[in-house]
Amino acid sequence: MVAKKETEKKTTKKTTAKKETTKTVVEKKVSKVAKKSLEDLKTVVNEEKTIETPKEETKEVKVEVATKREPKKDKFGRSQATGKKKNAIARVFIKLGKGKIVVNDRDMKDYFPRPVLQMIINQPFVVTNRVGEFDVVCTAIGGGLSGQAYALRHGISRALDLFEPELHTALKKAGFLTRDSRVVERKKPGLSKARKRFQFSKR
Repeated sequence: MVAKKETEKKTTKKTTAKKETTKTVVEKKVSKVAKKSLEDLKTVVNEEKTIETPKEETKEVKVEVATKREPKKDKFGRSQATGKKKNAIARVFIKLGKGKIVVNDRDMKDYFPRPVLQMIINQPFVVTNRVGEFDVVCTAIGGGLSGQAYALRHGISRALDLFEPELHTALKKAGFLTRDSRVVERKKPGLSKARKRFQFSKR
């Protein structure tokens, strides 16, 4: 019995010694790995420090100063513009005067007898509060009287914009500076007009 107890004590001592040795080996390995990981982290941090951080480029904000438009006039103090509507083209000259409008060497009231057309021509002056302050000389070609009247209004508006750039907003809001792109639709083959068909006959 005594011999058995002694052998058990010896085996327990051996097992405890083995466990201690394995613990120490494992601890050494863990410590080595931890040291390596710490060293790696230190090297990474040092490398990041050595890398020069790019300086933030100072963006120069260019403030665009809105330059005022200068009026465009010829040596006679006139501003020239071209107006269009349908097939009508009007070449317009305006200058300071008493409000006389001449179209193709004729007075406006003789050339455009309809009051509606006269009203259309005077619209740019009414919108800008410049009625009776400018003389207008115009040559109109193409189209009919209605198309020429709208072309003349377009040309007067553009000429006013060149003569006094401050009037641009009022003319733009009224829609007088944009060229009306609507034109007559072309005739189609097999039809009498653009959309109109010939009368259908069954027999």
